[in-house]
Amino acid sequence: MKKSIDNYFKRQTDAAPLAVFRLSFGLLMCISIIRFWSKGWIHSLYIEPTFHFSYYGFEWVQPLGVWTYLLFLVCGVAAFLVAIGYKYRLSILVFFVSFTYIELMDKTTYLNHYYFVSVVSFIMLFLPCNAQFSVDAVLRRKTYKMVPKWTIDSLKWMLGIVYLCAGLTKINSDWLLKAMPLKLWLKSKYDLPLIGQTIMQQEWFHFFMSWGGMVYDLSIPFLLLYRKTRSFAFFVVVVFHITTRVLFPIGMFPYIMIVATLIFFDAKVHRQILSFFQRIFKNTTFGTTPPIVQVEAHPVPKIAHRIVLAFLILQMLIPWRYALYPGELFWNEEGYRFSWRVMLVEKKGSAIFKIVNSKTKSFFYVNNNDFLTPVQQKQMSFQPDMILEYGHYLGTHFKSQGHQNMAVFVESYVSLNGRISAKFIDSSVNLLELEDTFEHKHWINPLEDEITGF
Repeated sequence: MKKSIDNYFKRQTDAAPLAVFRLSFGLLMCISIIRFWSKGWIHSLYIEPTFHFSYYGFEWVQPLGVWTYLLFLVCGVAAFLVAIGYKYRLSILVFFVSFTYIELMDKTTYLNHYYFVSVVSFIMLFLPCNAQFSVDAVLRRKTYKMVPKWTIDSLKWMLGIVYLCAGLTKINSDWLLKAMPLKLWLKSKYDLPLIGQTIMQQEWFHFFMSWGGMVYDLSIPFLLLYRKTRSFAFFVVVVFHITTRVLFPIGMFPYIMIVATLIFFDAKVHRQILSFFQRIFKNTTFGTTPPIVQVEAHPVPKIAHRIVLAFLILQMLIPWRYALYPGELFWNEEGYRFSWRVMLVEKKGSAIFKIVNSKTKSFFYVNNNDFLTPVQQKQMSFQPDMILEYGHYLGTHFKSQGHQNMAVFVESYVSLNGRISAKFIDSSVNLLELEDTFEHKHWINPLEDEITGF
């Protein structure tokens, strides 16, 4: 067994897929940063708010004021340098650190595909993605034909984790038996030409989309791995993600997944893609033909595959940590983030905070508009850890204004996947007496319903 494993990690394969992945990933990330900047989201999400929701253990990660623009500039430039393969190791490190810092600045902006980008860029730290078709190869006058096979398989593995987790978590009673929350979201698209007033309003279509999404996620990694079904599977990937892009506001994620899926194709396809780019860049560094030595295999330290393997195993375990907590995951959200539960929940909430003097019993209510943006208020209203963090912030704020003997309470109601709104947080609990930990949040009222499945 050990010998077979050792032999696997010694196997070599064509380096072209890594070059294509690096080029496409870097370009998409560069475009994403430009898009984020052009829409004014840097200001509205990171500079305008007076308070930012932090991740547990990363409270020290905060926006940098107007310097936040510089952070995005550094991230965008690093993404471009990754794409062209210039000083690749440094560039991917700078991109990983800067992008992850951006992701951690405010929990309000959490999205699965932001997490995916951080995870993939971390893996890329240990991959020789600049082995060929890179500025580095031109400058060192050396290009590598082969790379260890595990370097390409690790990216396939990561994509497989995303798809399989997304598919398994769709096996639940809300998604499959009620077509929720798709049924709610599709109503906003009834104005689409041709299909909006016809099939989209049909009950069968809602269930078709729900069941189809589950089958797609569970089957697509295997269809992509099998040579005979790979082209068909990629066509399905393109159709699926373009459809979701039309129906739902999910930004660059569909394009990222489409391009990332190319990693499953044989090296011949990637060489054709590189030839296409070669023609585009024929008058640039990529198109020059200085004497370049072609070396058979790119050396990769053993420690690299051990780190990547450990990281991938961790990624397989993290989505299932919710099993350590009692109660309904979609309601409590304990173990929900970083678990590839894509588009499974539609929650709406309201949260009214009450500041009480515990001695005199005098009180007043907080106007959340004074402290939070509309986006922050919406996200905070149904996420218990954000409710708690905001409660502590209010305590600190009003204490600094001279208020004494303070207690902070919240009247919170949440609707989950079309259910009637129900009381979310125990309103008798003083939020200032609670601390955010990895322990079960006993102050969340249980959901008076059962959602079966994963």
